[in-house]
Amino acid sequence: MNALTTPRRIDAFQTSDVENLPTFDARDLVNNGVQARIVLDQQIYVLRITRAGKLILTK
Repeated sequence: MNALTTPRRIDAFQTSDVENLPTFDARDLVNNGVQARIVLDQQIYVLRITRAGKLILTK
């Protein structure tokens, strides 16, 4: 996956409280690495997967 490809969607867990939201595998977003940049309204955020398998999103 490069910066122009769309991450593949995966099936979300279905509960009565959650509508069918778009769901992505975080490892696809980071291209099987540990970090990815996410842009929102010209602001850049960094998504990081820690060694413990947690997600951190920073500006």
